[in-house]
Amino acid sequence: MTLTRTALTLLVCAATAVGCATTAPELVPATAAGTANELAVPALSPAERGLVTSAEPFVGTGLSGQRILYRSTSGIDGRGTEVSGTVFAPPGQPPPDGWPVVTVGHPTTGLIDECAPSRAPDLLGSAGLVRDLLARGFVVTVTDYQGLGNPGPHPYLEPITAAYNLIDAVRAARFLVPDTSPRWAAIGESQGGQASWAAAEQAAAYGDGLDFVGAASLSPPADLSPVVADGPPVLDVPQQMFLPMLLDGLAVAHPDLDESNYIHGPLLENRDVLRTCTRDLVPEKVAIALSLTPADTAPNSNADVERMRKWLTQDALPQRPATAPMLVVVSGRDVLIQPDWTVDAVDRACALGDTIELRYRANDAHADSRALPGAIDWVAGRFAGAPIADTCAGAATP
Repeated sequence: MTLTRTALTLLVCAATAVGCATTAPELVPATAAGTANELAVPALSPAERGLVTSAEPFVGTGLSGQRILYRSTSGIDGRGTEVSGTVFAPPGQPPPDGWPVVTVGHPTTGLIDECAPSRAPDLLGSAGLVRDLLARGFVVTVTDYQGLGNPGPHPYLEPITAAYNLIDAVRAARFLVPDTSPRWAAIGESQGGQASWAAAEQAAAYGDGLDFVGAASLSPPADLSPVVADGPPVLDVPQQMFLPMLLDGLAVAHPDLDESNYIHGPLLENRDVLRTCTRDLVPEKVAIALSLTPADTAPNSNADVERMRKWLTQDALPQRPATAPMLVVVSGRDVLIQPDWTVDAVDRACALGDTIELRYRANDAHADSRALPGAIDWVAGRFAGAPIADTCAGAATP
């Protein structure tokens, strides 16, 4: 792949961060509660899921809500955790049956605490989506995901934890906002697309007491096992930049993982830079990308390839049938998540009996914001009882 420096900058941003402003994001200071030790505790009782343990005002870019800590569950070991996030309520009077809730899965921001959307006034790129959802009359909650904004490792792209975090954020919103309905939907891009898909699959088993109506998943990394399906990975530059974060996420569930078996040279030497979301480090990330060779992401042995294939297959979606319709948006010009990977995952979900509308947007890039208005319309349609285009049943999709 031959890239200009400008094009490479954009692709690195897509692979490692929400956006690429030239200045670092203004951070909202963490509270004492937000910096408390997040030691895993025994499994929560159903009554504890979503319990809000701390709340304070959040004032952001065109937004006013609450920054919260709430109880959730690790999808790795089933123990209780504490997760940060934000909750917003629309203006005016609620409808007779209460405000419906939309839980947002944010795209990849980074792997350290400052990469929690709740610490930035623009929610690290998600503020516009939240404002659009509020304008539709939804209570909106945005989880930071376990380990972002609160001590503890972030199990990046471990789907069950992300699903639990999204579902418990709905419970937290209902705890904070009076006259909130049990009806909820999920929407997310990229990492958040995987989270919203996983939430659709976990809604029946974990979402008891709530009424799930649907999930929109845009550019979801549903199944990354094709990276090593035919042997050692052959990665483009954005995928090479993405691999160290993927390894960090896998290491939470597999602490024996030795990243030096998979990444070398500048990727291994600059791990701290690659984990950050600080936007003024983008030039350093681009410099790393410009220096990469295929050898920098070559596994040391066939045994390492087999281990990664096993781990990625364990996390792949679908894992069980979803309990309500899904919208899956695939970007034809996605250089990070190959379109056929997601189409194949949708085919498997259809075989499980899911109802899915698949939208293939040929000219879109990864997590392209141009797909969001249509996805918001689709979510609104689920609450309104609008007809569903079911690709699994052979219905045409726009």
